[in-house]
Amino acid sequence: MKKTLLACALLASLVGTSAQASTLIGFKVGGDYWKADTSGTFAENGQTQQDFNYSSSSQGSIWVAFEHPIPLVPNVKIRENRLDTSGNGVADGFAFAGQDYNGEISTSTDLSNTDFILYYELLDNDLVSLDLGAAYKMMHGSFRVNDRVTSGRVNSEIELDSGIVMAYAEAQVGIPGLGLYGFADVMMGIDESSVYDYSVGLGWQFDGMVLDTKLRVGYRDFNFDVNDFDGVTTNTQFNGFFAGVELVF
Repeated sequence: MKKTLLACALLASLVGTSAQASTLIGFKVGGDYWKADTSGTFAENGQTQQDFNYSSSSQGSIWVAFEHPIPLVPNVKIRENRLDTSGNGVADGFAFAGQDYNGEISTSTDLSNTDFILYYELLDNDLVSLDLGAAYKMMHGSFRVNDRVTSGRVNSEIELDSGIVMAYAEAQVGIPGLGLYGFADVMMGIDESSVYDYSVGLGWQFDGMVLDTKLRVGYRDFNFDVNDFDGVTTNTQFNGFFAGVELVF
């Protein structure tokens, strides 16, 4: 409840910010395919963290955004991020969710989340665009630990169902007439300052009669470093290159 109230307060405070609004109603939908390397450790809060050898895995994001010309009312973007991977390790007295482990173990780590973003367009032209706002990253994954001796059966699990208040910024710098642009998308944790999610890259925009198409390639890094988050302490990172497309109506 405390985090939710803080998120509402931060988002509401942006309404008082003067910003240059778009002159037309706009709608965006897009998706990225992400090949990410994963590294990290985790443990139940108060226990020694276990190191796992994670495998590279395919991740993905999809999003929708709505922009409008109404003064002082923020634009809205919702992004769903699928982040899950598996890893192996050797436990020596590792305890998790009421179970003790010794020997070979494996994990299914799911840090999937949904971003709820409110933002203002401070700049919006062919050369430079800049969006600033705030976001609430709602986690809905889990940490599962398996004893490999029992053929991979899930022995213990802790689910994540809390969120993180984050600052949000997106910037683009384009070359007029060529459709080429560079971009950066950054989210930084406020109540969890060691959590961040950013991407940088290049894009190509193709203008059409009904909609514009943007092709994107770049690098993304998501770091989830928290203490006692839903009973789990972890420092887990997903990073790697991605490719995607966005349609602008």
